[in-house]
Amino acid sequence: MTRIALIRHGSTAWNKEGRMQGSTDIPLDAEGILQARKLGLRLSDEHWDLVYSSHLSRARQTGEIIAAHLKIDNFFQDERLREVSGGQTEGTSEEERIVKWGPDWRQLELGMETEAAVCDRGLAFIDDLLEAHAGKHILIVSHGSFIRHLLRKLAPSLTITEHLKNTSVTRFTIKDNLWDCELYNCTKHLV
Repeated sequence: MTRIALIRHGSTAWNKEGRMQGSTDIPLDAEGILQARKLGLRLSDEHWDLVYSSHLSRARQTGEIIAAHLKIDNFFQDERLREVSGGQTEGTSEEERIVKWGPDWRQLELGMETEAAVCDRGLAFIDDLLEAHAGKHILIVSHGSFIRHLLRKLAPSLTITEHLKNTSVTRFTIKDNLWDCELYNCTKHLV
């Protein structure tokens, strides 16, 4: 049985400002570093074999902090785990997007990555991961929109009712290609 935990990166200044980050490389802020440390401490009571992260610094930093807490040397980066590209919307707030493109800005062609493209790269990563590391316990540190798109494909019966919180854990066991969600959007380490 393989176990996978999908983790959203810690907070950034742009998270707090409500800015679209997308593929822009924004580092963790002080709170994000603290969140990652708290999650590393929480996970230290569990067995994990390896950590994968997006190459973007906010996810990479989160993954490195967790790996250090868990004394895991098997740390890998994969660009397929990057956040959904926001195209022209990156760096803007909701208010700025509405002023610039109107309230229906999501319906416009602004160079944003399509859901199909996100799912194709995400599922290709998962297929490669399961082939290379079957039976392992794997932490994957990525981004909120990317993880939400992936969850819709991996666990279509899962009801996604809220945004994934910074450093939230969503954990699955995979056996015979069946994904069983054990934990969703959990941030008990931040309480």
